[in-house]
Amino acid sequence: MEEVKLTEGASRRGVAQEVLSGAVATADLKKKSVRGGAATIMGQGFGMALQIGTTVVLARLLSPTDYGLQSMVFTLTAFLSLFKDAGLNAVTIQRESLTHREISTLFWINVGLGVVLMAVVAGAGPFLAGFYKEPRVLWLTVASSSIFVFNSLTIQHQALLDRAMRFSTSVKISMLSAAIGSVVAIVIAALGGGYWSLICQNIIIPLTAMIATWIAMPWMPGRPRWTPEMRPMVRFGSILTLNGLVVYIAYNTEKILLGRFWGPAALGLYGRAFQLSNLPVQQLTGAVSSVAFPMLSRLQGDAQRLRHSYLKAHSLILALTVPVVVSCALFADGIVEIVLGPKWTGSVMVLRLLAPTVLVFALVNPLDWILRATGRVERSLKIAILIAPVVILGVLSGLHYGPQGVAAGYSAAMLLLAVPIVGWAIHGTGITVRDYVSCVKPPLISGLVAGATGWLITFACKGVMPPKVSLAVAVTISMGAYTVMLLFGSRQKDLILDVLKQFMRTKQNSEPAADA
Repeated sequence: MEEVKLTEGASRRGVAQEVLSGAVATADLKKKSVRGGAATIMGQGFGMALQIGTTVVLARLLSPTDYGLQSMVFTLTAFLSLFKDAGLNAVTIQRESLTHREISTLFWINVGLGVVLMAVVAGAGPFLAGFYKEPRVLWLTVASSSIFVFNSLTIQHQALLDRAMRFSTSVKISMLSAAIGSVVAIVIAALGGGYWSLICQNIIIPLTAMIATWIAMPWMPGRPRWTPEMRPMVRFGSILTLNGLVVYIAYNTEKILLGRFWGPAALGLYGRAFQLSNLPVQQLTGAVSSVAFPMLSRLQGDAQRLRHSYLKAHSLILALTVPVVVSCALFADGIVEIVLGPKWTGSVMVLRLLAPTVLVFALVNPLDWILRATGRVERSLKIAILIAPVVILGVLSGLHYGPQGVAAGYSAAMLLLAVPIVGWAIHGTGITVRDYVSCVKPPLISGLVAGATGWLITFACKGVMPPKVSLAVAVTISMGAYTVMLLFGSRQKDLILDVLKQFMRTKQNSEPAADA
């Protein structure tokens, strides 16, 4: 392997060699994975709390028009962000070994793509200003285009951190960037900057992340050089990017159709219900995925450890998702009233009808980890191409009935797809149907017990207790039943206790020196 130099220091050359070789000791792999997962989840919690707090403050300093102007620009930048890394960060994480020259070439491809996206967004400024008939959008769009260059300069350095499984460092960078972005936005808004506070926040976050990531991973790229070995890497990244685009279209079509044919009110009811049901699971899955994919990639040469680690991670995700599904199905009215308020009662049935969709997400989405980690990205793309038309047809079948019909059609489509997706995804990976069933059965059975318990308690308390007291009692008892069943009525006790033990160690001990 070609020698890699981060700096002139011998210690940093050693770090680089370890990162690019992909070698991680068994003990270190488990420790870094579990502690990294715990740190990532805590980071997600911090991010959500910061986001809520920032929103509360900015909502009192800015007007709806300020947010509307930012949304006009954000629609374009969010879509183009699907292409910002071209899947090349996953290439760096997934490959068993890499050379300095290969990563340097990937780095400059990312930078070139970032410059192109910046030019596209900046060039779209006049068009957006004319389309919305809002001249202010022009310079907001031009300013926002800079985020693509900052992101492009960060992608490979961040991928190297993930490849080295330095997850705590990544979490610290994310928290620092978000905190500085929030402070900048609040200060500018307080000084009367209006909508520019939101735009500056969106720019400051990737700029801070870029600086911090280069400090944490001081790898310096060399000259790019195209070799035959680069072709499969770029193909891998291109397939991942196309996969993301197909999934984005499939999972956002219902919102476009509701907005077009039923208007903003119906879309608002559906959107809030979808966020309530999916956001906790999305945050959780995203946190675990950021650890699981690098971990499984390091294990791709050891089939037995790969299989064991994947099943363990998937079982944990499902165990934490099932309570959300049960709560959405049984306690939707109470959840909507407490979280959203009485104006949102139209979201109650939508929330209930989306519960099966959330469950299927937890059953099938983690399968993408093992497909990517083992290089089966073409199969992942084919599965996405299967999902898209079925979901769109399901949504169209219920569109006539408004948000509730769309939610029912969405869930029906996902339930129909669940078994074929699982069978296709695990074929040839070393994970058998028996393995998968053993993995998902304990949380599902525990969820059925919790659901039956919650329904009985709700029925028994109806008319006897105030609604909020009845809700609290039913939720407490049903979740207690779920926990008891999961820990003592299945084989999940050792898994949960092991994760909790490692989690507590994370809070007591710092990361190894390499992750400092």
